[in-house]
Amino acid sequence: MATNDSPASVNGEYDPTTDKARKAKSDDPGWKYGYWANLSNRNEVTCILCGIPQKGGIKRLKQHLAGGYGDAKLCQSKNLTTAIRKEMRDYLEQNKRKRPLFLDEEDEPTKVVEVVDVEAEASAIHHPSSGTAAKQRRSTYQFTKAAPKAAPKVAPKSANKSVVQMLRKTPEEVVEERYSDSYQPTITASLKPKEEMDYVDMQWALWFYECGISFNAAAAKQFQIAVEASIQYGSGYIPPTPYKLGEPLLKEAVKLTSTSSGDHEKAWNHYGCTLMSDGWTDRRGRHLINFLVNSPEGTYFLESVDASDEVHDANMLAGLLEERIQKIGQYKVVQVVTDNGANYKAAGRLLMEKIPTIYWTPCAAHCLDLMLEDIGKLQAFKKPIARARRVTTFIYRHARILNAMREKTKGDLVRPAATRFATSFLTLKSLHKHKDPLQSLFVSEAWTGNKLAKTRAGQHVHDIVLSTEFWHSVEDCLRASGPLLIVLRVVDGDEKPAMPEVAALMNHAKEKIKLSFSVQSKRALLRKIMDIIDRRWENQMDHPLYGAALFLNPGKFHPIVAANDDAAVGDLRGSFLDVLGRMVEDEETRKKIDAQATDYEKLRGPAFSNKMAIQNLESMNPIDWWCSYGGRAIELQRFARRIVSLCASSSGCERNWSIFEFVSSIFSKIIIGKQNLLMYASYSFVFLFAIFQFCRSTQRKGTGCCIRD
Repeated sequence: MATNDSPASVNGEYDPTTDKARKAKSDDPGWKYGYWANLSNRNEVTCILCGIPQKGGIKRLKQHLAGGYGDAKLCQSKNLTTAIRKEMRDYLEQNKRKRPLFLDEEDEPTKVVEVVDVEAEASAIHHPSSGTAAKQRRSTYQFTKAAPKAAPKVAPKSANKSVVQMLRKTPEEVVEERYSDSYQPTITASLKPKEEMDYVDMQWALWFYECGISFNAAAAKQFQIAVEASIQYGSGYIPPTPYKLGEPLLKEAVKLTSTSSGDHEKAWNHYGCTLMSDGWTDRRGRHLINFLVNSPEGTYFLESVDASDEVHDANMLAGLLEERIQKIGQYKVVQVVTDNGANYKAAGRLLMEKIPTIYWTPCAAHCLDLMLEDIGKLQAFKKPIARARRVTTFIYRHARILNAMREKTKGDLVRPAATRFATSFLTLKSLHKHKDPLQSLFVSEAWTGNKLAKTRAGQHVHDIVLSTEFWHSVEDCLRASGPLLIVLRVVDGDEKPAMPEVAALMNHAKEKIKLSFSVQSKRALLRKIMDIIDRRWENQMDHPLYGAALFLNPGKFHPIVAANDDAAVGDLRGSFLDVLGRMVEDEETRKKIDAQATDYEKLRGPAFSNKMAIQNLESMNPIDWWCSYGGRAIELQRFARRIVSLCASSSGCERNWSIFEFVSSIFSKIIIGKQNLLMYASYSFVFLFAIFQFCRSTQRKGTGCCIRD
């Protein structure tokens, strides 16, 4: 059985390292350097080079030979060459498995966001919209992304144009084309020598450096439009003076943003809208309350009121909300969404008493945030979250280790999120994604040769990263939080209506969590998690609007009907009737809607028995489905589109607080003494935010600013 390669075989002795019966019939290169010393225990493979048995099969042997894989100790044999290590590492990387932590998890790219100084970031012209890229990632339940709205165009006032000027594209059109896939540089630009372009680039760079402007400003579409407009003007253009920027041009910008309100007001008439409100405190200690309006057209900034001198009780808040409702139009406002504070809850109750057709709804994102906070406090999750924080804090405090980590992971670990508690779980997800590079870092020369490796804190972090128990607990954290983070991602975005999806999403999230903790040893932990979810949801979000929205969501409701879940169908129909009785005051109209709702539930009648309506139940979003097929039940269609077009959170008020503060601090001196510019509510920052809103409206659909004379 011995081969000629073995010196022991030449002497007629048996060599187990060359016995084919002690190796698997496989092309795996690991078997060239390992064998089963004990055929009754095939989980233990002995290394031929050093003779040390490796528990964990052939994969652990390959990790033993490659090195840098967590607690798999590197082979110390002198016969281990660099070529062998590279061969094992390449094979491991090529055959790496990526398993989802919970059912239906999508393999999506993780975008890492640098943590930057707030003031430096606020100084950039390009500001992220309320629907950031992180919030627009697709998930199983997210909506398709709407086409971007064309930027508002500012037509030159001069009517004496040459033929060339009339045929030439506007700066907005040139920049829009530049962002498209079909863009080609002009012949004139292509023939310019490189030295000329380098000179122009350097002049712009010097201007950025001299004025201390964030480099992100160069990516702003409005910056590129301004440059193109200057080029089209030609040589001799003189930039505006500080006076022009602060006086006449500021007034013109206000007028421009005022014209963008038409589309939003049409949407409020057609679909109804949500008034969102939330408070924040700036660095000067002023308490400001933001008011925004959401509809399918987008989120629209209304105003921000300084309420520093007021007592923030229920009567004061209800009064402010009622004033904004009357400005918008009482019939247009379907619901008011605020955070879940006791004063806002009381204000919501007062508001519903004063205006019987309006609902107050707590913020779903805030509720989910509190769920994640409570889950993070469970003993099973508290420890891994604290250990993960220790790891990230240690790495980010030491520049050399941070640089080595970035080389290994090709990115960063810390991922800021919309809420503090979501950030903890997203950081865990980022750590888990980079598990192998992190473990490789803490067994590499970059770590062992660093004096930090000998410190007590360094040894503690090293032990955490290489601990199997830590990574198992991280996976449990992600199984518990992952489904809830998907729901949070949907409700936190205001690009598309979330109301008709929330109840179905929460039901599905709970089912996924139950399946992820189905083993007997995790049952106790599962009960604690479900108790937290049910308690938070029932106490704060047990609201008839969510049930009515799910009832009117054909893609989610009719599968429940098909499953013969009579209890769920009855509960949803009850929520629908509750909302119908409150929102529709005319008795005759209520009867028509009730009868049409029965046809909708059973998919009968001229409107809902249509073949295409049934085929597209699940493929179309609720608004489009009702617009397409609800016309023959016009009363129900009008009612349904007011419900399924609602958002579920007030997150739009919370975003861009640093931008509010930046704009108000920069222009605070300009405002003083200019009462004749515009008449606003006391201490309002509306016209300041109009500048920001105008810049942002060139980059995304559905954003405007309400300016009132």
